Amino acid sequence: MTPTRIACTLALVCSALSLTVPALPAVAREPSAAAPASKDGLPDVRRRAQDTPFAFRGIALGITLDEFRAGSKVRATPVGSVPVCETDVQAGALGMRLKSHESLTVACRWAHRGDNGWALSQAVVDGAPAAEHVLRFARTERQSGGQSGGQSPLRLYEISFVIDEVTAEDLRDALAERYGPPRHATQNVSAPGALPVYVWENAVSSITLCFLPGTRNGTLTYLLKGSDAWVKSVVRQWQASDAEAG
Repeated sequence: MTPTRIACTLALVCSALSLTVPALPAVAREPSAAAPASKDGLPDVRRRAQDTPFAFRGIALGITLDEFRAGSKVRATPVGSVPVCETDVQAGALGMRLKSHESLTVACRWAHRGDNGWALSQAVVDGAPAAEHVLRFARTERQSGGQSGGQSPLRLYEISFVIDEVTAEDLRDALAERYGPPRHATQNVSAPGALPVYVWENAVSSITLCFLPGTRNGTLTYLLKGSDAWVKSVVRQWQASDAEAG
């Protein structure tokens, strides 16, 4: 399991991880979470958000991979970064070919071309560079035909980041101001294994912010509800179709 995958898994299970964020030039502050609408309009914003998937700086959960690639919303530094996508490592471990057009699960990260070739960029969260990031896509179902044209589109179901503690604290306040108090909040860290976790959710998605002990880092995860069962179903469909083909 790669360090990147470990970091993204931590965003879901809130386990300990030791990562540091290198110093980079200041980046413009994130408008979507850090600059909420005026207080007079907040009730309407929150009401409209109840049935709409959460979005990270304009990149909404549920969009297709084609929409993501075609959009101009690159939330990473340095300037000129582009999304680089390939078969998700968890699917690659099952035998799916990397960079295959028939992949059922795909992971995307922003990257840029430097003097020595391509290098991983850093996503910008609340105006600061994240240590790790990944955007995960999966097909809703495997359709007949066997070709990419006969498959359902890949849709964004998870966006995960590892961020520094100061950014996490600022983001916690910004999310609470934008969406209201978290539906779930665990702040007691004195009990063994307890971590500070804050969860905002609506009918179709959730945002989870988790503070990791000992690392001065946090994990931030945007997730479509039911996506775990959805992805497992996709994998089972792939395994069944592969067995039939053999």
